[in-house]
Amino acid sequence: MTSGWGFPDFDDHEGVHLFTDPASGLRAVIAIHSTKLGPAAGGVRFWHYADSDGAITDALRLSRGMSFKNAMAGLPMGGGKGVVLADKPGDSISHAQLEAFGRVVESLGGRYVTAEDVGMSEASMKVIATMTKHVSGLPVAAGSAGGDPGPYTAMGVYLGVKAAAKRGLGADAMKDVHVAIQGVGSVGGGLARLLAKDGARLTLADVNADRAKALAEELGGETVAADAILGIKADIVSPNALGAILTPESIAALQTTVVAGGANNQLATKAEGAALQARGILYAPDYVINAGGIINVGLEYLGHGDQAEVNARIARIPDRLIEVWDESDRTGAPAADVADSIARRLIGRG
Repeated sequence: MTSGWGFPDFDDHEGVHLFTDPASGLRAVIAIHSTKLGPAAGGVRFWHYADSDGAITDALRLSRGMSFKNAMAGLPMGGGKGVVLADKPGDSISHAQLEAFGRVVESLGGRYVTAEDVGMSEASMKVIATMTKHVSGLPVAAGSAGGDPGPYTAMGVYLGVKAAAKRGLGADAMKDVHVAIQGVGSVGGGLARLLAKDGARLTLADVNADRAKALAEELGGETVAADAILGIKADIVSPNALGAILTPESIAALQTTVVAGGANNQLATKAEGAALQARGILYAPDYVINAGGIINVGLEYLGHGDQAEVNARIARIPDRLIEVWDESDRTGAPAADVADSIARRLIGRG
């Protein structure tokens, strides 16, 4: 809903916190969407924005997505997100800024639990953890829940892509299924490797063209320019980079039957879910398919279960997607809207 605050993505957030630390140069936003189910969990990203409004909007959208993601994953956690602003593209976050961010997380008294996201690393989390206990995604012993969330997100997306291939294409296996992957970082790259083992045909793209080329050579795939990947003819298009890439223009240019990938907030606006449905394209709601990472670090923070429990929960991601698609078929509502409705009910806002 549009609020009196002037931010269209403000959705009855419980709190939006703006922090500065002159000594380190830290500028950060922490948005807490909901703590209905538990502490607001969600990673922190380090990114350059054109202006501060863009950073706040990103935090608002991502924190709402985390509320929905955690609810749909069955985790007793709410939704929040941290954003640390980079002065210019390509900057690296400093040790002092990481410590300062840890202090601001601690100042919220456990209402927000942070973890690794874009521009951060496991090493970053270790520094933040020197200032607050409200952090997950730390190095852990073998067999324990926790650690780098990327591979777990990739596994969940892989299982979701296979479920989408079966639902949208009637494919019982991924051999020779053409998947176009946008973004080949931790999640997209992990997905590509898993699909390559199944014999899928891959076309890869990344803003780092050399990275995409190297992975394509390793896996026997092809590459296209980053700005062309969404429009190529493929069985499945899998967005695994930044969000808001499904716009009226990009949806009109899609030549695919399925969109299923790990990027957060893929739909530029709510209307794009209906636009995909109108074109007959099966959509896997992003916060359902990409929940593997938060399942891993959430269970680490909560102290619930081990690696076997993490894997068992990730294995249920296809079932949640099928629940959404079934309800979409029954009601005629777009899959994205159905997922939102289910998630809102779970956090007491339905």
